[in-house]
Amino acid sequence: MRVLIVEDEVDLAAMLAEGLRAEGMVCDVAHDGARALEMTAAADYDVLLLDRHLPKLSGDAVCRALNTAGYPARILMLTAAGALADLVDGLGQGADDYLAKPFSYLELIARLRALGRRSPAGNSPTVLSRHGVSLDTVRRVAERDGRPLKLTPKELGVLELLLAADGAPIPTEQLRDSLWDAALDPATTAVRVTVHSLRRKLGDPPLITNDPGYGYRL
Repeated sequence: MRVLIVEDEVDLAAMLAEGLRAEGMVCDVAHDGARALEMTAAADYDVLLLDRHLPKLSGDAVCRALNTAGYPARILMLTAAGALADLVDGLGQGADDYLAKPFSYLELIARLRALGRRSPAGNSPTVLSRHGVSLDTVRRVAERDGRPLKLTPKELGVLELLLAADGAPIPTEQLRDSLWDAALDPATTAVRVTVHSLRRKLGDPPLITNDPGYGYRL
């Protein structure tokens, strides 16, 4: 799941990004509303974690602009105001959910995952399988021929994309754009290293192949 955190409190945004990445989510960060619209114009996100009170352009204005444009991401609005009237008003701007600060981290994760399942990209089957490899995309557990696989969040993400492709090749650029943050250096070997590690953990006979000029396939 790809999340855009829009939060002007720099330390809070960094803490949230670190925590969500540890949960296997891909996170980018914007510190004002104008930057958020620039980033949504350049990339497809599943969920926006949107603070309501932002510099340059408010969270309400961002929410209205995205809804007017038909942007498909779900929006979880954050605010320091937790009164019922604020909740109703926030949802009235087009947000899908609303969370008052301070909030429970576990509740935040649960709400983000629920919104991710409601996004257009979240309508795929919850269990993917091919050649004896299966992945539960909700529980984030994988196995091969009944043998549990101990995979990192990035390896799980790569495996999910390869299984969902059903044998079609996935270009390196697509893996990078889907599973790594926008700040990742395009010249990095992170994708190749992750695929190599996943191939090793899947065991023999090897299942992941690299078709030069096309990409990786399972």
